[in-house]
Amino acid sequence: MSHPVAIIAERVRARVLGDGVDLGSDRALVDNYVRDEVRRYSERALGGSMPMLVDEQQTAREIIASITGFGALQPYFDDEEVEEIWINGPSRVFVARNGVPELTPVVLGAAEVRDLVERMLQSSGRRVDLSSPFVDASLPDGSRLHVVIPDVTRRHWSVNIRKFTKRIRDLEQLVALGSVSERAAAFLEACVRSGQNILVSGATQSGKTTLLNVLLSSARRTDRIITVEETFELDLGARDTVGMQCRQPSLEGTGEITLRRLIKEALRMRPDRLVVGEVREAESLDLLIALNSGVPGMCSIHANGARDALVKLCTLPLLAGRNIDSSFVVPTVASSIDVVVHCELARTGKRHITQILAPTGNLTTSGAVEASMIFAMEAGTLRATGSYPARSAKFRANGVDLSLLLAEVAA
Repeated sequence: MSHPVAIIAERVRARVLGDGVDLGSDRALVDNYVRDEVRRYSERALGGSMPMLVDEQQTAREIIASITGFGALQPYFDDEEVEEIWINGPSRVFVARNGVPELTPVVLGAAEVRDLVERMLQSSGRRVDLSSPFVDASLPDGSRLHVVIPDVTRRHWSVNIRKFTKRIRDLEQLVALGSVSERAAAFLEACVRSGQNILVSGATQSGKTTLLNVLLSSARRTDRIITVEETFELDLGARDTVGMQCRQPSLEGTGEITLRRLIKEALRMRPDRLVVGEVREAESLDLLIALNSGVPGMCSIHANGARDALVKLCTLPLLAGRNIDSSFVVPTVASSIDVVVHCELARTGKRHITQILAPTGNLTTSGAVEASMIFAMEAGTLRATGSYPARSAKFRANGVDLSLLLAEVAA
């Protein structure tokens, strides 16, 4: 922050404190305070007692960012091409554009990093300190914040901000971007409309949450959708939707609300569709029980491929306790999951759907979940393989003709 900006920003803060106003809720009031102080500074600078401002409008923008925004990071929040921002140390601030990381020229002080984090957490009600060195939180614009502090990290605070983007809202946009073929998109839309249970898999940053949002845009207008997440990331345009997120324990160690609890509560809320942002641990058991009870659902999972996702989903529920074993879990996965959609992030930063898999409902001779690959990558394009989903009752009940959707193979 340049010296004149620091001087003016401090005077604005002093006026705000003296007047007892809340700048966070009134942007016009912010503009008025900053404009007044910039004008007063310029008048004093004409007398030679202070450095002249090169650009008053740019100075005002910097001051507003430092007071109500996120300081030196604000331009990257405002840049729609930036998908993610992370800080490894005061002089190691990175951003990612279209999946490709780059080191920025931003240099922050250690105190500035802590101040930025505190400002970001202010609206979330969450905290980070020595007793709780990790924090996940949602920013007011829907972006996701993750912070880790020393001594868990070696020296500096580690900050990651995954920006919320509204650029991709439906399957047509994914087709236009080349992330999925038109035929595969039509099949996925039919899967959503017919109430298939869909598992979205992929590595970090492969586009799983974006794909969940996109798939849900194809849900019926009358559907009541209940979402549960560790921190809010999904943003649905549906008419009837309720979103819930986990809660950290208080300083006394009480009041924690887990994903397992949220899934159970969601079943009491009359869902037409249950969506779990991501399963990582024992909550996968509660999800399977919900799906097995007839509630259509979607969720995401970290995995290297569609078949690996099924294997992982057969393993995670075992974390729920000793009384849970694979003789129950594996057949439940086979009968509950209808479709697995796998996403990948290429080295170029481009995201693709690379596999669409349909479990048959049966187990192989080795005891694994049997599944047919419906779409796979061929010469850089997602193509139908010639296989059909073995279970077609939900498709038929909703008037979906699979032979028309997958007719490309017969041609």
